[in-house]
Amino acid sequence: MKQILMIEVSPRGKDSASRSVADTLAARLADLYPSAKLMRRDLAAEHLPHLDEITLRAISTKDPAEAESLKEAACQSDQLTDELLASDLLVIATPMWNFGIPSALKAWIDLVVRPDRTFRYADGGVLGLAKDKKAILVLTSGGVFTEGPWRPWDFVEPYLRQILGFIGIADVQTVRAEGMNIPLLAANAVPKANKAVEELAL
Repeated sequence: MKQILMIEVSPRGKDSASRSVADTLAARLADLYPSAKLMRRDLAAEHLPHLDEITLRAISTKDPAEAESLKEAACQSDQLTDELLASDLLVIATPMWNFGIPSALKAWIDLVVRPDRTFRYADGGVLGLAKDKKAILVLTSGGVFTEGPWRPWDFVEPYLRQILGFIGIADVQTVRAEGMNIPLLAANAVPKANKAVEELAL
């Protein structure tokens, strides 16, 4: 493994459960792959822009002349996409907000899910171009969404698996720290997730 890309989303800093579990995972990955480059991109600190008209044109145009004229507008998307494509493993560490992903993570996704870079329409379907990569989702939530009455309300893991599969990343493992707002579960949520990190097939 040459490069690992870790996307961190929570704005809670040292109080973030997803960042705490991500730290445990980063330490294990460093032990297993000491020569691999670990890139940790903090979306809470970077404030990536949401797509506007010019950026959308810049990353989707098929006209070489237009692409050249909009090269500067596509620069950040190019950098983020290059990082993803150069990585063997993608880690996304995010909390659940209102049953979905934070908008900062959606902004990153919109900048890297690009026609002819990470996917291509072909033969009446879609061909993912980010192949031969693995992904690990580190997900945290106030409630329990892996089972019970709230399971249908989980729009985080299903969406992330779907969009990663769309660009060709089908090997996805998930670690969860859930029940963070439930007193009987909160104290053990992160330790349980850290134990799950140690059991991941890496």
